[in-house]
Amino acid sequence: MTVSFRLTPRVAERPLVVSVPVLPDPAPIGFGTDGIRGRANHELTPMVAFRLGRAVAVCLPRSGGRIAVAQDTRRSGDMLTAALVAGITSMGVDVTRLGVAPTAALALVAAGWRHEGGVMVSASHNPAHDNGLKVFDGAGLKLDPIREQELEALMRHVETMPGPGNHGLGIEHGGADEVARYREHRLQIAGRFRSDLRVVLDGANGAASAFAPVILAATGATILPMAVEPNGSNINEACGATAPTALADRVRATGADLGIALDGDADRCVVVDERGFVIDGDALLGALALDRLARGRLAARTLVVTDASNGGLEDALGRLGGSVVRTPVGDRWVWEGMEHSGASIGGERSGHVIVRDHASTGDGIVTALEVLELLARSGRPMSAVAAAVPLRPQQERSIHVPDREAAARDVDLGREIASAREQLGASSRILVRPSGTEPLVRIMVEGPDRDRVTAIADGLADLVRQRHPQR
Repeated sequence: MTVSFRLTPRVAERPLVVSVPVLPDPAPIGFGTDGIRGRANHELTPMVAFRLGRAVAVCLPRSGGRIAVAQDTRRSGDMLTAALVAGITSMGVDVTRLGVAPTAALALVAAGWRHEGGVMVSASHNPAHDNGLKVFDGAGLKLDPIREQELEALMRHVETMPGPGNHGLGIEHGGADEVARYREHRLQIAGRFRSDLRVVLDGANGAASAFAPVILAATGATILPMAVEPNGSNINEACGATAPTALADRVRATGADLGIALDGDADRCVVVDERGFVIDGDALLGALALDRLARGRLAARTLVVTDASNGGLEDALGRLGGSVVRTPVGDRWVWEGMEHSGASIGGERSGHVIVRDHASTGDGIVTALEVLELLARSGRPMSAVAAAVPLRPQQERSIHVPDREAAARDVDLGREIASAREQLGASSRILVRPSGTEPLVRIMVEGPDRDRVTAIADGLADLVRQRHPQR
Protein backbone atom coordinates (compact mmCIF):
# COMPACT_ATOMS: atom_id res chain seq x y z
CA MET A 1 0.00 0.00 0.00
CA THR A 2 1.23 3.52 -0.85
CA VAL A 3 -0.06 6.89 0.37
CA SER A 4 0.54 9.98 -1.77
CA PHE A 5 0.97 13.44 -0.26
CA ARG A 6 0.44 16.61 -2.33
CA LEU A 7 3.00 19.24 -1.40
CA THR A 8 2.82 22.81 -2.71
CA PRO A 9 6.25 24.52 -2.59
CA ARG A 10 6.39 28.25 -2.18
CA VAL A 11 8.12 28.67 -5.54
CA ALA A 12 6.83 26.15 -8.05
CA GLU A 13 4.38 26.03 -10.92
CA ARG A 14 3.22 22.50 -10.14
CA PRO A 15 2.74 20.75 -6.80
CA LEU A 16 5.05 17.89 -5.88
CA VAL A 17 3.62 14.44 -5.23
CA VAL A 18 5.62 12.29 -2.82
CA SER A 19 4.73 8.62 -2.48
CA VAL A 20 5.46 6.99 0.86
CA PRO A 21 4.97 3.24 1.40
CA VAL A 22 2.85 2.39 4.43
CA LEU A 23 4.56 -0.45 6.26
CA PRO A 24 2.91 -2.80 8.74
CA ASP A 25 3.72 -2.26 12.40
CA PRO A 26 6.95 -4.07 13.25
CA ALA A 27 6.82 -7.13 15.45
CA PRO A 28 6.85 -6.11 19.12
CA ILE A 29 10.27 -6.23 20.74
CA GLY A 30 10.40 -7.40 24.34
CA PHE A 31 12.73 -8.26 27.19
CA GLY A 32 15.19 -11.14 26.98
CA THR A 33 17.60 -12.38 29.62
CA ASP A 34 19.47 -9.06 29.61
CA GLY A 35 16.97 -6.36 28.74
CA ILE A 36 15.67 -5.39 25.29
CA ARG A 37 18.06 -5.92 22.39
CA GLY A 38 17.87 -5.64 18.64
CA ARG A 39 19.32 -4.13 15.49
CA ALA A 40 19.53 -0.39 16.14
CA ASN A 41 17.03 1.69 14.15
CA HIS A 42 15.41 -1.49 12.81
CA GLU A 43 14.01 -3.68 15.59
CA LEU A 44 15.21 -1.31 18.30
CA THR A 45 13.89 2.04 17.11
CA PRO A 46 13.65 5.43 18.81
CA MET A 47 9.92 4.74 19.23
CA VAL A 48 10.71 1.62 21.27
CA ALA A 49 13.04 3.67 23.47
CA PHE A 50 10.41 6.43 23.82
CA ARG A 51 7.75 3.88 24.80
CA LEU A 52 10.07 2.32 27.36
CA GLY A 53 10.89 5.75 28.75
CA ARG A 54 7.23 6.54 29.37
CA ALA A 55 6.61 3.09 30.85
CA VAL A 56 9.64 3.37 33.17
CA ALA A 57 8.50 6.81 34.31
CA VAL A 58 5.13 5.36 35.33
CA CYS A 59 6.44 2.10 36.78
CA LEU A 60 9.53 3.09 38.79
CA PRO A 61 9.58 6.53 40.40
CA ARG A 62 8.07 7.74 43.61
CA SER A 63 7.40 11.43 44.09
CA GLY A 64 10.51 13.46 43.37
CA GLY A 65 12.62 10.54 42.16
CA ARG A 66 14.84 10.71 39.09
CA ILE A 67 15.79 8.11 36.50
CA ALA A 68 19.48 7.80 35.61
CA VAL A 69 20.38 7.09 31.97
CA ALA A 70 23.77 6.04 30.59
CA GLN A 71 25.06 4.63 27.31
CA ASP A 72 28.03 2.88 25.77
CA THR A 73 29.96 4.16 22.74
CA ARG A 74 27.71 2.96 19.87
CA ARG A 75 26.70 5.63 17.38
CA SER A 76 23.06 4.70 17.91
CA GLY A 77 23.39 5.43 21.61
CA ASP A 78 22.77 9.17 21.27
CA MET A 79 19.63 8.56 19.21
CA LEU A 80 18.14 6.00 21.57
CA THR A 81 19.11 7.94 24.68
CA ALA A 82 17.44 11.08 23.35
CA ALA A 83 14.22 9.14 22.69
CA LEU A 84 14.39 7.48 26.09
CA VAL A 85 14.90 10.81 27.88
CA ALA A 86 12.01 12.32 25.90
CA GLY A 87 9.75 9.50 27.02
CA ILE A 88 10.69 9.82 30.68
CA THR A 89 10.46 13.59 30.86
CA SER A 90 7.15 13.60 28.95
CA MET A 91 5.63 11.90 31.97
CA GLY A 92 6.89 14.51 34.41
CA VAL A 93 9.93 12.63 35.72
CA ASP A 94 13.43 14.11 35.86
CA VAL A 95 16.43 12.41 34.26
CA THR A 96 20.11 12.37 35.22
CA ARG A 97 22.00 11.84 31.97
CA LEU A 98 25.38 10.25 32.66
CA GLY A 99 26.64 10.05 29.07
CA VAL A 100 29.09 7.27 28.24
CA ALA A 101 29.70 5.18 31.36
CA PRO A 102 29.98 1.51 32.37
CA THR A 103 26.83 -0.38 33.32
CA ALA A 104 28.14 -0.67 36.88
CA ALA A 105 28.30 3.14 37.09
CA LEU A 106 24.66 3.36 36.04
CA ALA A 107 23.71 0.76 38.67
CA LEU A 108 25.59 2.66 41.39
CA VAL A 109 23.87 5.95 40.48
CA ALA A 110 20.44 4.30 40.17
CA ALA A 111 20.79 3.12 43.77
CA GLY A 112 21.67 6.61 45.00
CA TRP A 113 19.44 8.62 47.32
CA ARG A 114 17.95 10.89 44.65
CA HIS A 115 17.20 8.19 42.08
CA GLU A 116 14.48 5.58 41.71
CA GLY A 117 16.07 3.54 38.94
CA GLY A 118 18.04 3.72 35.73
CA VAL A 119 18.27 2.59 32.13
CA MET A 120 21.49 1.52 30.40
CA VAL A 121 21.57 1.95 26.62
CA SER A 122 23.93 -0.83 25.56
CA ALA A 123 24.04 -4.18 23.82
CA SER A 124 27.03 -5.23 25.94
CA HIS A 125 29.24 -7.61 23.94
CA ASN A 126 27.10 -7.54 20.77
CA PRO A 127 28.37 -5.92 17.54
CA ALA A 128 28.06 -2.18 16.97
CA HIS A 129 24.97 -2.50 14.77
CA ASP A 130 22.97 -3.80 17.76
CA ASN A 131 21.88 -1.88 20.82
CA GLY A 132 19.88 -2.56 23.95
CA LEU A 133 17.99 -1.15 26.92
CA LYS A 134 18.61 -2.54 30.42
CA VAL A 135 16.40 -1.32 33.26
CA PHE A 136 17.57 -1.11 36.89
CA ASP A 137 15.45 -0.46 39.96
CA GLY A 138 16.15 1.91 42.87
CA ALA A 139 18.42 -0.65 44.51
CA GLY A 140 20.68 -0.79 41.45
CA LEU A 141 19.39 -4.25 40.47
CA LYS A 142 18.11 -5.48 37.13
CA LEU A 143 14.35 -5.90 37.11
CA ASP A 144 12.87 -9.33 37.70
CA PRO A 145 10.78 -10.89 34.87
CA ILE A 146 7.44 -9.95 36.46
CA ARG A 147 8.31 -6.25 36.52
CA GLU A 148 9.65 -6.50 32.97
CA GLN A 149 6.29 -7.94 31.90
CA GLU A 150 4.60 -4.97 33.56
CA LEU A 151 6.81 -2.64 31.55
CA GLU A 152 6.03 -4.50 28.32
CA ALA A 153 2.31 -4.17 29.00
CA LEU A 154 2.66 -0.44 29.68
CA MET A 155 4.72 0.02 26.50
CA ARG A 156 1.76 -1.18 24.42
CA HIS A 157 -0.47 1.55 25.83
CA VAL A 158 1.76 4.61 26.18
CA GLU A 159 -0.41 6.68 23.81
CA THR A 160 -3.26 6.47 26.33
CA MET A 161 -1.14 7.69 29.23
CA PRO A 162 -1.93 11.34 30.00
CA GLY A 163 1.17 13.49 30.37
CA PRO A 164 1.51 16.83 32.16
CA GLY A 165 1.54 20.27 30.60
CA ASN A 166 4.62 22.42 30.17
CA HIS A 167 5.06 23.26 33.85
CA GLY A 168 4.89 19.62 34.87
CA LEU A 169 7.38 18.15 32.40
CA GLY A 170 10.52 16.47 33.67
CA ILE A 171 13.93 18.12 33.47
CA GLU A 172 17.20 16.65 32.21
CA HIS A 173 20.14 17.06 34.63
CA GLY A 174 23.82 16.59 33.89
CA GLY A 175 25.45 13.58 35.51
CA ALA A 176 29.15 14.49 35.65
CA ASP A 177 29.21 14.54 39.47
CA GLU A 178 27.48 11.17 39.66
CA VAL A 179 29.93 9.58 37.23
CA ALA A 180 32.81 11.08 39.23
CA ARG A 181 31.42 9.37 42.32
CA TYR A 182 31.70 5.98 40.56
CA ARG A 183 35.24 6.75 39.44
CA GLU A 184 36.33 7.84 42.91
CA HIS A 185 34.83 4.73 44.50
CA ARG A 186 36.78 2.46 42.14
CA LEU A 187 39.94 4.50 42.68
CA GLN A 188 39.56 3.89 46.42
CA ILE A 189 39.48 0.12 45.75
CA ALA A 190 42.60 0.48 43.59
CA GLY A 191 44.36 2.32 46.41
CA ARG A 192 44.05 -0.59 48.85
CA PHE A 193 47.11 -2.39 47.45
CA ARG A 194 50.18 -1.85 45.30
CA SER A 195 51.09 -3.71 42.13
CA ASP A 196 54.18 -3.58 39.93
CA LEU A 197 52.71 -5.74 37.15
CA ARG A 198 52.73 -4.83 33.46
CA VAL A 199 49.16 -5.23 32.23
CA VAL A 200 47.77 -5.03 28.71
CA LEU A 201 44.25 -3.63 28.92
CA ASP A 202 41.73 -4.15 26.10
CA GLY A 203 38.86 -1.68 26.55
CA ALA A 204 36.76 -3.08 23.66
CA ASN A 205 36.47 0.52 22.39
CA GLY A 206 33.58 0.61 24.82
CA ALA A 207 32.13 2.41 27.80
CA ALA A 208 35.17 1.95 30.07
CA SER A 209 37.74 3.28 27.56
CA ALA A 210 38.17 6.51 29.53
CA PHE A 211 37.79 4.90 32.96
CA ALA A 212 39.66 1.60 33.16
CA PRO A 213 43.23 2.72 32.28
CA VAL A 214 43.22 5.42 34.97
CA ILE A 215 41.65 3.23 37.66
CA LEU A 216 43.91 0.22 37.09
CA ALA A 217 46.99 2.45 36.91
CA ALA A 218 46.13 3.74 40.39
CA THR A 219 47.34 0.39 41.76
CA GLY A 220 50.86 1.21 40.58
CA ALA A 221 50.64 -1.25 37.69
CA THR A 222 51.98 -0.25 34.28
CA ILE A 223 48.98 -0.23 31.97
CA LEU A 224 49.44 -0.84 28.24
CA PRO A 225 46.07 0.13 26.74
CA MET A 226 44.56 -1.07 23.48
CA ALA A 227 41.10 -0.66 21.91
CA VAL A 228 40.38 2.47 23.96
CA GLU A 229 39.63 4.79 21.01
CA PRO A 230 35.91 4.39 20.31
CA ASN A 231 34.50 5.95 17.14
CA GLY A 232 30.88 4.80 17.39
CA SER A 233 31.38 1.81 15.09
CA ASN A 234 34.36 -0.13 16.45
CA ILE A 235 32.95 -1.28 19.80
CA ASN A 236 33.69 -5.02 20.27
CA GLU A 237 35.18 -5.14 16.76
CA ALA A 238 37.90 -7.85 16.88
CA CYS A 239 38.59 -6.80 20.46
CA GLY A 240 37.18 -7.05 23.95
CA ALA A 241 36.06 -9.93 26.14
CA THR A 242 34.47 -11.95 23.33
CA ALA A 243 37.48 -11.60 20.99
CA PRO A 244 40.63 -11.80 23.14
CA THR A 245 42.98 -13.03 20.38
CA ALA A 246 44.52 -9.61 19.76
CA LEU A 247 44.98 -9.14 23.50
CA ALA A 248 46.74 -12.49 23.82
CA ASP A 249 49.04 -11.57 20.93
CA ARG A 250 49.87 -8.23 22.56
CA VAL A 251 50.66 -9.90 25.91
CA ARG A 252 53.12 -12.24 24.20
CA ALA A 253 54.65 -9.46 22.10
CA THR A 254 55.22 -7.11 25.03
CA GLY A 255 56.18 -9.72 27.62
CA ALA A 256 53.45 -8.38 29.91
CA ASP A 257 52.48 -10.15 33.14
CA LEU A 258 48.79 -10.16 32.36
CA GLY A 259 46.10 -9.20 29.90
CA ILE A 260 42.63 -7.93 30.79
CA ALA A 261 39.74 -7.56 28.33
CA LEU A 262 36.47 -5.79 29.06
CA ASP A 263 33.36 -5.79 26.88
CA GLY A 264 31.28 -2.97 25.43
CA ASP A 265 29.59 -1.90 28.68
CA ALA A 266 32.42 -3.18 30.90
CA ASP A 267 30.39 -5.66 32.93
CA ARG A 268 32.60 -8.56 31.79
CA CYS A 269 36.28 -9.27 32.41
CA VAL A 270 38.34 -11.88 30.57
CA VAL A 271 41.92 -12.53 31.66
CA VAL A 272 44.95 -13.65 29.65
CA ASP A 273 47.92 -15.09 31.55
CA GLU A 274 51.61 -14.23 31.16
CA ARG A 275 52.01 -16.88 28.42
CA GLY A 276 49.24 -15.38 26.31
CA PHE A 277 46.67 -18.07 27.17
CA VAL A 278 43.07 -17.08 27.84
CA ILE A 279 41.99 -18.12 31.34
CA ASP A 280 38.73 -20.03 31.49
CA GLY A 281 36.06 -17.88 33.13
CA ASP A 282 35.22 -20.62 35.62
CA ALA A 283 38.89 -20.95 36.59
CA LEU A 284 38.95 -17.21 37.22
CA LEU A 285 35.83 -17.41 39.41
CA GLY A 286 37.27 -20.37 41.27
CA ALA A 287 40.61 -18.66 41.86
CA LEU A 288 38.95 -15.57 43.32
CA ALA A 289 36.71 -17.71 45.55
CA LEU A 290 39.55 -19.96 46.74
CA ASP A 291 41.65 -16.92 47.65
CA ARG A 292 38.82 -15.49 49.73
CA LEU A 293 38.08 -18.88 51.27
CA ALA A 294 41.71 -19.31 52.35
CA ARG A 295 41.65 -15.86 53.98
CA GLY A 296 38.30 -16.44 55.69
CA ARG A 297 36.65 -13.76 53.54
CA LEU A 298 34.33 -15.88 51.39
CA ALA A 299 30.93 -15.07 52.90
CA ALA A 300 28.93 -18.21 53.76
CA ARG A 301 31.95 -20.13 52.36
CA THR A 302 29.92 -20.14 49.14
CA LEU A 303 30.44 -19.30 45.47
CA VAL A 304 27.34 -18.74 43.30
CA VAL A 305 27.53 -19.80 39.65
CA THR A 306 25.09 -20.80 36.92
CA ASP A 307 24.08 -24.18 35.54
CA ALA A 308 26.56 -23.67 32.69
CA SER A 309 29.61 -23.40 34.98
CA ASN A 310 32.13 -26.20 35.26
CA GLY A 311 31.70 -28.98 37.81
CA GLY A 312 35.35 -28.61 38.75
CA LEU A 313 34.34 -25.65 40.91
CA GLU A 314 32.52 -27.98 43.31
CA ASP A 315 35.63 -30.17 43.45
CA ALA A 316 38.03 -27.28 44.13
CA LEU A 317 35.97 -25.51 46.80
CA GLY A 318 34.72 -28.73 48.37
CA ARG A 319 38.27 -29.82 49.18
CA LEU A 320 38.64 -26.74 51.40
CA GLY A 321 35.20 -26.91 52.97
CA GLY A 322 33.51 -24.47 50.62
CA SER A 323 30.37 -24.97 48.56
CA VAL A 324 28.85 -23.96 45.23
CA VAL A 325 25.28 -22.77 44.65
CA ARG A 326 23.92 -22.97 41.09
CA THR A 327 21.30 -20.76 39.47
CA PRO A 328 19.76 -20.44 35.99
CA VAL A 329 21.91 -18.64 33.41
CA GLY A 330 21.82 -14.86 33.77
CA ASP A 331 23.50 -12.46 36.16
CA ARG A 332 20.19 -11.39 37.71
CA TRP A 333 19.75 -15.00 38.88
CA VAL A 334 23.32 -15.06 40.17
CA TRP A 335 22.56 -12.00 42.29
CA GLU A 336 19.39 -13.61 43.59
CA GLY A 337 21.38 -16.73 44.51
CA MET A 338 23.90 -14.55 46.33
CA GLU A 339 21.16 -12.84 48.31
CA HIS A 340 19.56 -16.14 49.31
CA SER A 341 22.84 -17.84 50.25
CA GLY A 342 24.61 -14.83 51.73
CA ALA A 343 27.52 -15.27 49.31
CA SER A 344 29.86 -12.37 48.58
CA ILE A 345 30.97 -13.44 45.12
CA GLY A 346 29.27 -15.05 42.14
CA GLY A 347 29.33 -15.02 38.39
CA GLU A 348 29.24 -16.68 35.01
CA ARG A 349 31.85 -18.31 32.84
CA SER A 350 31.48 -15.48 30.32
CA GLY A 351 33.35 -13.11 32.63
CA HIS A 352 30.40 -11.62 34.51
CA VAL A 353 31.61 -11.50 38.10
CA ILE A 354 29.64 -9.86 40.90
CA VAL A 355 31.68 -8.81 43.93
CA ARG A 356 28.99 -7.93 46.44
CA ASP A 357 31.34 -5.81 48.55
CA HIS A 358 31.47 -3.23 45.76
CA ALA A 359 28.70 -3.73 43.19
CA SER A 360 25.19 -5.04 42.58
CA THR A 361 25.99 -6.12 39.04
CA GLY A 362 28.97 -7.31 37.04
CA ASP A 363 31.80 -4.77 36.91
CA GLY A 364 34.80 -5.75 34.80
CA ILE A 365 36.92 -3.02 36.40
CA VAL A 366 36.24 -4.36 39.90
CA THR A 367 36.98 -7.90 38.71
CA ALA A 368 40.28 -6.73 37.23
CA LEU A 369 41.19 -5.05 40.52
CA GLU A 370 40.38 -8.26 42.42
CA VAL A 371 42.71 -10.17 40.09
CA LEU A 372 45.53 -7.64 40.43
CA GLU A 373 45.21 -7.68 44.22
CA LEU A 374 45.26 -11.48 44.30
CA LEU A 375 48.44 -11.58 42.18
CA ALA A 376 50.11 -8.83 44.22
CA ARG A 377 49.38 -10.64 47.47
CA SER A 378 50.32 -14.13 46.31
CA GLY A 379 53.37 -13.27 44.22
CA ARG A 380 52.37 -16.04 41.81
CA PRO A 381 51.84 -15.70 38.05
CA MET A 382 48.31 -15.87 36.66
CA SER A 383 48.92 -19.28 35.12
CA ALA A 384 49.72 -20.79 38.53
CA VAL A 385 46.71 -19.12 40.17
CA ALA A 386 44.35 -20.50 37.53
CA ALA A 387 45.92 -23.98 37.70
CA ALA A 388 44.66 -24.29 41.29
CA VAL A 389 41.18 -24.81 39.83
CA PRO A 390 41.29 -28.03 37.76
CA LEU A 391 38.23 -28.13 35.50
CA ARG A 392 36.32 -31.10 34.16
CA PRO A 393 36.29 -31.68 30.38
CA GLN A 394 33.63 -29.38 28.97
CA GLN A 395 32.65 -28.22 25.48
CA GLU A 396 30.31 -25.43 24.37
CA ARG A 397 28.69 -24.83 20.99
CA SER A 398 26.59 -21.88 19.77
CA ILE A 399 24.41 -22.50 16.70
CA HIS A 400 22.58 -19.80 14.73
CA VAL A 401 18.93 -20.80 14.24
CA PRO A 402 15.81 -19.06 12.89
CA ASP A 403 13.77 -19.78 16.06
CA ARG A 404 15.90 -20.32 19.16
CA GLU A 405 12.98 -21.34 21.40
CA ALA A 406 11.71 -23.99 18.95
CA ALA A 407 15.20 -25.35 18.39
CA ALA A 408 15.88 -25.71 22.11
CA ARG A 409 12.58 -27.60 22.59
CA ASP A 410 13.11 -29.95 19.62
CA VAL A 411 11.82 -33.44 20.49
CA ASP A 412 14.49 -35.29 18.51
CA LEU A 413 17.18 -33.19 20.17
CA GLY A 414 15.71 -34.15 23.54
CA ARG A 415 16.01 -37.84 22.68
CA GLU A 416 19.66 -37.41 21.65
CA ILE A 417 20.42 -35.58 24.88
CA ALA A 418 18.92 -38.41 26.93
CA SER A 419 21.01 -40.94 25.01
CA ALA A 420 24.17 -38.84 25.44
CA ARG A 421 23.66 -38.64 29.20
CA GLU A 422 23.56 -42.43 29.37
CA GLN A 423 26.83 -42.62 27.42
CA LEU A 424 28.62 -40.11 29.64
CA GLY A 425 27.47 -41.44 33.00
CA ALA A 426 26.02 -40.04 36.20
CA SER A 427 28.66 -37.32 36.72
CA SER A 428 27.97 -35.72 33.34
CA ARG A 429 25.96 -32.59 32.60
CA ILE A 430 24.33 -31.44 29.36
CA LEU A 431 22.67 -28.05 29.08
CA VAL A 432 20.83 -26.86 25.96
CA ARG A 433 19.22 -23.42 26.09
CA PRO A 434 18.15 -20.59 23.82
CA SER A 435 20.34 -17.51 24.06
CA GLY A 436 18.59 -14.63 25.72
CA THR A 437 20.43 -12.00 23.66
CA GLU A 438 21.11 -13.49 20.20
CA PRO A 439 19.41 -15.87 17.69
CA LEU A 440 21.40 -18.83 19.00
CA VAL A 441 20.98 -22.16 20.71
CA ARG A 442 23.78 -22.82 23.19
CA ILE A 443 24.93 -26.35 24.01
CA MET A 444 27.15 -27.27 26.93
CA VAL A 445 28.42 -30.83 27.47
CA GLU A 446 30.51 -31.90 30.47
CA GLY A 447 31.80 -35.35 31.39
CA PRO A 448 34.81 -37.39 32.45
CA ASP A 449 36.20 -38.14 28.97
CA ARG A 450 37.32 -35.20 26.81
CA ASP A 451 37.10 -36.97 23.44
CA ARG A 452 33.61 -38.28 24.13
CA VAL A 453 32.45 -34.89 25.42
CA THR A 454 33.74 -33.24 22.22
CA ALA A 455 32.08 -35.83 19.98
CA ILE A 456 28.73 -35.48 21.73
CA ALA A 457 28.85 -31.68 21.62
CA ASP A 458 29.61 -31.78 17.89
CA GLY A 459 26.86 -34.33 17.27
CA LEU A 460 24.21 -32.31 19.10
CA ALA A 461 25.28 -29.13 17.29
CA ASP A 462 25.07 -30.90 13.91
CA LEU A 463 21.58 -32.17 14.73
CA VAL A 464 20.39 -28.64 15.53
CA ARG A 465 21.84 -27.34 12.26
CA GLN A 466 20.16 -30.10 10.25
CA ARG A 467 16.73 -29.69 11.82
CA HIS A 468 16.79 -25.89 12.08
CA PRO A 469 18.80 -24.56 9.10
CA GLN A 470 19.34 -20.86 8.60
CA ARG A 471 16.95 -19.43 6.04
